[in-house]
Amino acid sequence: MNAQHLAHLIPLSDLSSAALTQACALARSFVAEPGQLVFAQKSADAHSYYLLSGEVALDREDGSTPTRLAAGTPAARHPLARQKPRAFSCRAVSRAQLVIFGDDDLDHLLTRDQATAYEVTEFEGDDPQWMFDVLRNPAFSKVPPGNLHRLFGRFEALPVAAGKIVVRQGEPGNDYYLIRSGSARVTRRLDDQREIVLATLDAGQGFGEEALLSGEPRNATVTMTSAGQLMRLPAADFDALLRAPLVRQVTLLEGARLIKQGARLIDVRLEAEFAAGSLKGSSNIPLYLLRLKADSLDRRVPCILFCQSGRRSSAAAFLLTQRGFDARVLSGGLDALDGPA
Repeated sequence: MNAQHLAHLIPLSDLSSAALTQACALARSFVAEPGQLVFAQKSADAHSYYLLSGEVALDREDGSTPTRLAAGTPAARHPLARQKPRAFSCRAVSRAQLVIFGDDDLDHLLTRDQATAYEVTEFEGDDPQWMFDVLRNPAFSKVPPGNLHRLFGRFEALPVAAGKIVVRQGEPGNDYYLIRSGSARVTRRLDDQREIVLATLDAGQGFGEEALLSGEPRNATVTMTSAGQLMRLPAADFDALLRAPLVRQVTLLEGARLIKQGARLIDVRLEAEFAAGSLKGSSNIPLYLLRLKADSLDRRVPCILFCQSGRRSSAAAFLLTQRGFDARVLSGGLDALDGPA
């Protein structure tokens, strides 16, 4: 799927070129053979279907003659039977190629593009692409559009050389960083002085949030592995513009309801703290290991995170949200409860 296939579709035709590229990544191609049902009447699925080639029939299933729709016609620029529940069923008349978008994905993309296109160009008129790259990050889709202009206007460009240590384990944290270009390595030195690699980071990814959210010293060292450019956001701006939308709190009662529905309960305290007592049914992934362990978790399963006070679990939720997880924080942590169960 390329941008040329999508550029004539409505409302994708009004997207910026950078956002249209993102739309290609969100699109799913589907080929329907003659007679194959594409979707049923009265269905209420959360998808938008566009016809790229071939012909389909839209049928009210009431005995009336179905409406035939051919690719390339003005009507085919619009989603097929968009209103939900659908008033029509849709079947392929000839071999038909369709493209499918998740309604939420498309709505988020349109909202971000319309809300930020002018501001992005104003801030970085010669190269808005990096901002749209950042907005592909699932976490930033949760930032209210009204915050985005202020957010990007507060970033400061910082050229960095290969080998540069940007944050050092044990030092206080004052800034959040996004990698605009280049790459970095996240490492942690253990008590026995062994050093382990927790993650590698590329353009569009961020780091430094753990210390800002937890109030603790940096729990890892981040070293540039190639020359590049970072975008630095001061702690006060991070707190005002990112913390609230990206760290969602739940009460114990709300958390229990989500766990009954299949959510996973994760204690992000250290191993020794977990061994001394924790909440029933929880698993232990210490915050410092979360980058390393995140890929082993199922993104389809919501996470309820907790620690002693809520600070470390807030950092954990931010980190997982950036990776596309539905992550919540148990408000107040264990300190807000009577004691571990």
